[in-house]
Amino acid sequence: MTDKTVSIDIKKDLFGANEEAAAITADIFKKHGIRSVDIMGSVGTGKTELIEGLCEILSKKYRILMLAGDLATTIDADRVASHGVDTVQINTRTACHLDARMIQLALKDVDLSKYQLVFIENVGNLICPAGYSLGVEKKIVVVSITEGPYMIRKHPLTIKRSDMVVINKIDLAEVLSFDVDALVSDIREVDERLPVFKVSAKTGIGLTELVDALGL
Repeated sequence: MTDKTVSIDIKKDLFGANEEAAAITADIFKKHGIRSVDIMGSVGTGKTELIEGLCEILSKKYRILMLAGDLATTIDADRVASHGVDTVQINTRTACHLDARMIQLALKDVDLSKYQLVFIENVGNLICPAGYSLGVEKKIVVVSITEGPYMIRKHPLTIKRSDMVVINKIDLAEVLSFDVDALVSDIREVDERLPVFKVSAKTGIGLTELVDALGL
């Protein structure tokens, strides 16, 4: 069950000085020895299922906290909480992304000394989240083959501002006649050195390689 829900009123000034707030959050994570990952992607790409899979692998090694960003509901946080992971739900109401001020508010009453790893599931959107630093160690963008073949070409900025790309749902590639290698080529056009992982969060394919790349 979700431990906590934070409702965000975007009519208040929560977006100012984002970079300064992100730097403060990064210092807080560093002070507590916390590894942190921001996971971005459109609705339906499998961000929550990816986090569930990572938590199943890592919960024996790390004490994990998950922050779930969404306009409304606690659906994603509840799913991750069912794996024994503590969660904080951030409901943004109408904002299409999380920012560093929101993260600070969500962590205000959290005892961070209890945790070693924080996953942040950003609001389901492939555009807005890329423009806001959260003070995390790594930013992952999740794309799915069910989004079609052109999402990289249409959203190159998000790719440029990420540390790695996860291509999810590769278990469906054959049935959808999807050319995964062509998608990888599109990513390479944006950034030829960006790490790319072919994953099926549903079946677990590629998760171990992703964990290794994150150094976890």
